[in-house]
Amino acid sequence: MGPLEGWVVGEHTADGVTHPTYRKGTGPGVVMIHELPGLTPECIRFGEDIVARGHTVVMPVLFGTPGEPSSARAVLGSLTRVCVSREFHAFALGRTSPVAGWLQSLARDLHAELGGPGVGAVGMCFTGGFALAMLADAPVAAPVLAQPASPFPVGRRRAADLGLGPDDVAAVRAKVAAGCQVLGVRYADDRAVGTRFDTLRRALGENFLAVDLPGARHSTLTEHRDEGAVARVLDFFDEKLGTA
Repeated sequence: MGPLEGWVVGEHTADGVTHPTYRKGTGPGVVMIHELPGLTPECIRFGEDIVARGHTVVMPVLFGTPGEPSSARAVLGSLTRVCVSREFHAFALGRTSPVAGWLQSLARDLHAELGGPGVGAVGMCFTGGFALAMLADAPVAAPVLAQPASPFPVGRRRAADLGLGPDDVAAVRAKVAAGCQVLGVRYADDRAVGTRFDTLRRALGENFLAVDLPGARHSTLTEHRDEGAVARVLDFFDEKLGTA
């Protein structure tokens, strides 16, 4: 039995771009965006955890081979893809990656189908900031940023950048000022995250809820899974979205 056994394969198209999706569960919707190098077994395990708590989970495939374990070769292949693709801004300052529009469309469709206060969104590693970008223009009620590492922290400015254009920063701040909370999870000494948590604290104030885990590991919810962090994210979805 493969790690994607029981997941329903689909696809979503927006602005002429189509990506595959995997879906499972019942209840309020959550968009779970995989990290580099792709939708690994560890990412799928976390998706199963969300399903088990009473949520409908949709996992888009943005790069990589679904179900393939992480390896140096897989990471290199996905890095090459995100660095050359027009959908992603791996190094640009103060710009929102175009894939955010596709993810916002996916969230709108899921919310229109399932209703409720909104959908949850969790991004990890390279896609960590995408959950925040979705909040800018989609019905996202529970955004989670797990070790956000984009743009790649080459230099001080990139290490602090949120990967959002000015208009999207303003839209996010307005929604947070209106009461939406944003959950962030990281290992405190993870250099890939840079100083983004400081930027988020300044931009979002007390409605940025930070979980700082001890150590210098990276993948809080998957490869370097911390059970306390997983429980905090699941509780956040339950609190903001309800359950089936």
